[in-house]
Amino acid sequence: MRAAREDMLAIEVIVPQSAPRRWQQLVIERLEADGHDVAVAHRAGPASWPAPAKAAFQFEQRLFRRPGPLLGSAVQAIQARSGNRPAALRLDLAGDAAPSDVPTIGLWFDGSGADLSAAIAVAAGRLPVIEAVLDKKTVVGQARPMVDKRESTALGTEDVFARAITLVQSVARAFAAGRLPLEPIAETHARGQRGRFTSAYLGAALPRLGREALRRARFRHAHWRVGYRFTDAPGVADTGKLGTGWSVLPDMGDHFYADPFPFWRQGRPFVFVEDYPHATGKAVISVVAFDANGVPGTPRVVLEEAHHLSYPQAFERDGVIWMLPEASASGKLTLYRASGFPDGWVAETVLVEGEISDATLFEHEGLLWLFATDRDGHGSTSDTLAVFSAPALAGPWRPHPANPILIDHRMARPGGAFVRNRDGRILLPVQDGTLGYGGGLGLSELLQLDQQAVRLSAPRPIDAAGDWPYPKIHTLNRAGRLEVIDGIAAVRKRSGKQ
Repeated sequence: MRAAREDMLAIEVIVPQSAPRRWQQLVIERLEADGHDVAVAHRAGPASWPAPAKAAFQFEQRLFRRPGPLLGSAVQAIQARSGNRPAALRLDLAGDAAPSDVPTIGLWFDGSGADLSAAIAVAAGRLPVIEAVLDKKTVVGQARPMVDKRESTALGTEDVFARAITLVQSVARAFAAGRLPLEPIAETHARGQRGRFTSAYLGAALPRLGREALRRARFRHAHWRVGYRFTDAPGVADTGKLGTGWSVLPDMGDHFYADPFPFWRQGRPFVFVEDYPHATGKAVISVVAFDANGVPGTPRVVLEEAHHLSYPQAFERDGVIWMLPEASASGKLTLYRASGFPDGWVAETVLVEGEISDATLFEHEGLLWLFATDRDGHGSTSDTLAVFSAPALAGPWRPHPANPILIDHRMARPGGAFVRNRDGRILLPVQDGTLGYGGGLGLSELLQLDQQAVRLSAPRPIDAAGDWPYPKIHTLNRAGRLEVIDGIAAVRKRSGKQ
């Protein structure tokens, strides 16, 4: 997703003179990697975080065994330096740069120019919004980072700073390409820091950490279950409701099934699932074959790699059956071909390099498209939507010029295949991380998809009312009469086992 060389800018980056942070250093490195001519200027004055915040982060780093410096860790110095040309853009990473005739974009965390506000918000249990503000008055970019570990202030703040890096890089590319919005994209938040770190941490973060520790002592961290139903009636994509008629795919409790994708072969239904043994912590892909009466057989493993696999989107194209499982731990998105359906699969080619999650294929106006999340080096895998296109399945796959399309925990990560509902609208199931990973699912309409722009509507939440017992869902798919979902269940640990 690197910017074109003709988009190079002369950029002045303003950082604190004392106690700059690692995320600010990485912003500079990203801009240089994009080919920009980067100058660095200092903002005088203290910028160090208070001692309680430093102590809390050090405590949690040890508790969660997170090695190395965090993105919020102070670095010894970021040296000031001049650029080769006068700056066409200033990026204020310190929060209160003096006015200038040069366009200046600053970051606001939870309504404040101080990055400590990100930590305060996470400690208090909020999901902070990051705004890129032009000349302190116009919001030209926005990010809603996903916080994966809600119980950890340090790791949650890490997720926020990761998307601050992504947002700054994206805004700089948009400025260079003349794609910044002319009107504010959102109402600005109230300015000013909201609360103090110590009170937020002691009053909210520590109790939350304790509650999660107690929960994990008794229950599995996560345990998903797959639901299925055979129906000729309109499905969830048409009604917006789960409704009734669901059956649960049974499991023994020592592993779970998730991410179901149905597939029909010679009139017989199959469902491919993520199969996660709790003992190994690494999922494989299994298949469930249904008999003529719609009764599922025992799941059996059909694909295993050295890395975690999930989201097994199976489809037929050009007379061949393919699978595109999520394998972000491998650092690449690999296409598999069925060598003996449904049990035999061979790796055919790598489509995209990177930590790509839940890539979802869609054909539109003569091109193939992939919608996926891209971890972008740091932070969550669930908040940064990237889109790729190709003339054929084997590629070449090219990133969309506007990547990342959006940074939003409410709708960036796909939760199933595209579907055209009975009204003719093209819908994408999207995961809503507002309540945490797997907290809910929505349906976003595809409004525009071409080489100029990608637009999705705000998601319509799926109503979980009905007879499905696990309302926190994160996958929805349908093939013919067979509709499948999954949901997270509270499953107690077995005595003496994890």
